[in-house]
Amino acid sequence: MATKLVTFEDGKGPPRAGALIDDGRRLLDLAAVPSGPLSGRAPDMLSLIEAGPAALEAARALAADPPSAAVLDAGAARLLAPIPRPRRNVFCVGRNYMDHVAEGDRTRGIEKSELPKYPQFFTKAPECVIGPDEAIPDHAGTTQWLDYEVELAVVIGREGRDIPAERALDHVWGWTVANDVTGRDLQRRYGQWFKGKSLDRSCPLGPWIVPAAELDALDTGIRCRVNGETRQDSRTGKMIFDVREIIRHLSVGFTLRPGDVVMTGTPEGVGYAMQPPRTLKDGDVVECEIDGIGTLRNTVRAGG
Repeated sequence: MATKLVTFEDGKGPPRAGALIDDGRRLLDLAAVPSGPLSGRAPDMLSLIEAGPAALEAARALAADPPSAAVLDAGAARLLAPIPRPRRNVFCVGRNYMDHVAEGDRTRGIEKSELPKYPQFFTKAPECVIGPDEAIPDHAGTTQWLDYEVELAVVIGREGRDIPAERALDHVWGWTVANDVTGRDLQRRYGQWFKGKSLDRSCPLGPWIVPAAELDALDTGIRCRVNGETRQDSRTGKMIFDVREIIRHLSVGFTLRPGDVVMTGTPEGVGYAMQPPRTLKDGDVVECEIDGIGTLRNTVRAGG
């Protein structure tokens, strides 16, 4: 079973890093481990990431054999986004699955799609990040086309610039699930995608991070359900630019740092491209799932 590294709060101090154990029934508080290589070094997820590979291996070992003094009932805690506030914007790739490119082109009357020659990068503001089971505002009055996009998210663990593709995975610390919630009309109105992609609370992330070594995320199932109906169902192996190529291109002349989050694009099946369009509304439950990681669940609520 994969290690599930989380950020949680329990009303007894600031949010802390931990690991779910016993099928999620209990939680290991990494900040409460009394001794060893993590003692005093991993009070939060960014500190754990920045502590390097040895700290990650120590966390995995502790999750496999947790000290009883640092274990609590998971029901007494609330999971947050694994990185509740990234230090920099969340880096994103658009139009990275061919069938998603095609469905978007059809909405604009383009019948023959062309593959992008390079990854199409944009960002989401770090303040957009929310965690599992947190509400996504419907942003009524701001957008009439609120949409979902399930995505594999990469957490960078090792600093690097001009990273060659063959070494790119050496810089990956772990994998998580993201939902690139988008105001489609804003995305088109302003041309540059940032405005439509950075509405408040529009970046659900989580529910945990799985260490990179524990999952071949280059080809795993990815899907999204709305109110129990499967809307997106694909594999990460269908990306136009895989994780290695994304890291290669993003790092050209630009230093990636530990704790950076990179979202890798969404497959076909988004709401605005359906006939008729089926975008998000108050009360919709959105479940984003990636095999080997888990399910990120959020509900759309009026307001925002």
